[in-house]
Amino acid sequence: MSTNPHRLPRTVVPTHYELILAPDTGSARFSGSVVIELEVNEPVTTVVCNAIDLVVHTAVLVGSDGTELHATTAVDTDLERVTFTLPTAVPAGPARLHLTFDGELNDKLRGFYRSRFETPDGTAHTIATTQFEATDARRAFPCWDEPDFKATFDVTLVASPEATVLSCMTPVSDTVVDGRRRVRFAPTPRLSTYLLAFVVGPLELTEPTDVDGVPVRIVYPPGSADQTPYATEVGAFALRFLTDWFGLPYPGDKLDLVAIPDFAMGAMENLGCVTFRDVYLLADRDRATQSDLEHICDIVAHEIAHMWFGNLVTMRWWEGIWLKEAFATFMEVLTTDAYRPEWQRWTEFALSRTAAFDVDALHSTRPIEFEVISPDDAEAMYDVITYEKGASVVRMLQQYLGESEFRDGIRHYLRTHAYGNTVTSDLWDALEHTTGQPVRRVMDTWITQPGHPLVTVEDLGDGRIRLHQTRFELSGADGDETTWDIPLVLTTGLGDRRTERRMLLDTRSAEVEIGAHDWVLANTGGNGFHRSDHRGHLATALVAASADLEAVERYGLVDDSWALTVSGRTPLADHLSLLWALRDDIDASVWERACSTVQTIDHLAETPGVRGRLAEWAIELTAAVDERLGPEVRPSDDDRTRELRATLLAFRGSFGEPTALERAAALVGRTDSDPALRAAAIAVTARHGDAERFDEHLAAYREAPTPQERLRFLEALALFPTAPEMERLCGLTLGSDIRTQDIPFLLRRAMGNRSTGPRAWAHVRDHWDAWLERLPDNTIIRMVDGVSALSTAPLRDEIRRFFAEHPIPQAGARLDQVLERLDVNVAFRTRVADQLAAALG
Repeated sequence: MSTNPHRLPRTVVPTHYELILAPDTGSARFSGSVVIELEVNEPVTTVVCNAIDLVVHTAVLVGSDGTELHATTAVDTDLERVTFTLPTAVPAGPARLHLTFDGELNDKLRGFYRSRFETPDGTAHTIATTQFEATDARRAFPCWDEPDFKATFDVTLVASPEATVLSCMTPVSDTVVDGRRRVRFAPTPRLSTYLLAFVVGPLELTEPTDVDGVPVRIVYPPGSADQTPYATEVGAFALRFLTDWFGLPYPGDKLDLVAIPDFAMGAMENLGCVTFRDVYLLADRDRATQSDLEHICDIVAHEIAHMWFGNLVTMRWWEGIWLKEAFATFMEVLTTDAYRPEWQRWTEFALSRTAAFDVDALHSTRPIEFEVISPDDAEAMYDVITYEKGASVVRMLQQYLGESEFRDGIRHYLRTHAYGNTVTSDLWDALEHTTGQPVRRVMDTWITQPGHPLVTVEDLGDGRIRLHQTRFELSGADGDETTWDIPLVLTTGLGDRRTERRMLLDTRSAEVEIGAHDWVLANTGGNGFHRSDHRGHLATALVAASADLEAVERYGLVDDSWALTVSGRTPLADHLSLLWALRDDIDASVWERACSTVQTIDHLAETPGVRGRLAEWAIELTAAVDERLGPEVRPSDDDRTRELRATLLAFRGSFGEPTALERAAALVGRTDSDPALRAAAIAVTARHGDAERFDEHLAAYREAPTPQERLRFLEALALFPTAPEMERLCGLTLGSDIRTQDIPFLLRRAMGNRSTGPRAWAHVRDHWDAWLERLPDNTIIRMVDGVSALSTAPLRDEIRRFFAEHPIPQAGARLDQVLERLDVNVAFRTRVADQLAAALG
């Protein structure tokens, strides 16, 4: 028996639920009843399950002999559980627990909640919908709300006759009784409670698209039908691709992809009824950027991948959440790359790897697999360590084992554990069974240890190099004694010949014979989750050979250089010299990373004169590639070329380049212009905007015809450089103009504003209690992440004092990480002040 007070006893285990729920959006209440079939493992006088924010009216347990035992009810709000005390012991064997209850349709975007929207004609509507992961099914009905208490569910929803009514399975009956519609759904396969979904309200549905016998539909608010074809296309593609890749049939009987107007997360993988923020599902292809479309494809593929990784096979407890989220993140990239190879999705994945590196290079990072005790601990696991680092490590493993061998192991894992629960060792067993490789030995160092290594490469002469690993930290601190088993793929170049060498670096240092070479690269394909530092002439040789490197490898040069610079291991001048040497590059991802590093330097630079010189340097850095691309889209442009042109417009415009400002001003009002260029123009005009431009952007936000355009104009409101506009934005977050789901991310962006970020922080600080009351708990830390940009010592000290008095329980280690990153940025600001002028020459 677990000693964790948040874990339920296993003396009584559910096997099936017969659940009836009747939401009333007018009164913001719901009523329900449930009959739970139980297996009693030993005689008991109490039955304990999860429930919170519910009123249980009746509780009757019927034993195997038919005896009815009326239970008394006691709720423990701290542990979010209810105890039913029986007058006499119920014997071991089957039993049925009959409960009636009611609860509130809340406004905090969790459990069973309300979402409101207006149709284009101005009519207000409300829907009832759910978000249960991680531990909020207990807010909708009493249940065993832990992932390894899998059961089957027979769901009936009661609603008004005109409402759309959805759950995980297809309806088996649909009747009207006393003016109320009762829709009963087919029983689910064995599921964890967090994977259930209920949606009731005035939504519309596309006609089903048949994907090998599985009907796929898009569900959307009225007025958005023209924004559903792309989601239908990518949903059908992803379902077909993933069914083939996993080698197992889809575990549901239908697949609805549902756009929810108010949604705290990006999307949720409920079996057969996947819910999304509208911006991640609905799109007008003529107005959407390639990045918009790619993001939708990613998220749709991610959620559908969960039907196998997470739904069919589920982690036993929340410390193993990486088993579903890391793999779904990996599979989203694999799927999108198959859907549109020209998007070079694995090259772009380097940006996700960078996000993971940035957190994992903090001393306060955590291992991928980390102890979870409470619901707050579970919420804290939804971060870049679980998703992006987890996916990066999975990619590294796939490349180490071989793509077909890796897939065979995953298929074996899913077949072996279908409809069950697993721990990490089960995955290693499956992969070792099919590949014969020491997967556990290699991967345990990546899953159970925090951080990642820096691999230093030194030329010893005579065709030999020395490799040395140490833990990398952005603070510049010397690494601890941690070592990793690093699957390395070394590439050497000699003339026009490129040679790969695979090895496992499982010691702190090793000397390697590589033969004659002009250059050597320690992270071929960028697939290793480690930083690389090529010392001395090896670094110079790599830059000279950049034309022989893949785009993702050139990205790695820029990214590693920046990490070494921020940590103080190399001077700022070295990084700027590298960017200058790569100024003729034409890859969109390389330039996105390069531009972001220069903009960070600008954010930290304090002296106006030095900032002016940096702006001149930045404009000159991008002059050649900007001229090569030209200002207008050409028929021969592919999607990534269009994205690069937009990146350059946004970058040059941010530094005030006159032509870029003129182009942006002309583009922002042209809805027929290239979507990527217009998106850049919206940001540029905000960065240099005044009160009149703020009014225009705010009006455009309110009237935007698509979710993507609405979000673009909303995010741009945080970029205005003047105090009155920041005050107006802060005021808007206190009203009803901006959806609750968007406020945390908007304020995070506002705190990153170089000019007015401190005012945004003051707004967050001064209304802290209001945010705790209004915002979903799991979004508070996402908002607070923005303070890491407020990198002056006085502000840092104030922020640290504030959070010493206002901890965020559900943040886990993430608040420590935000504050440590703030310390790193303060230290780096000092180095920028000391070095930038000289680095610019």
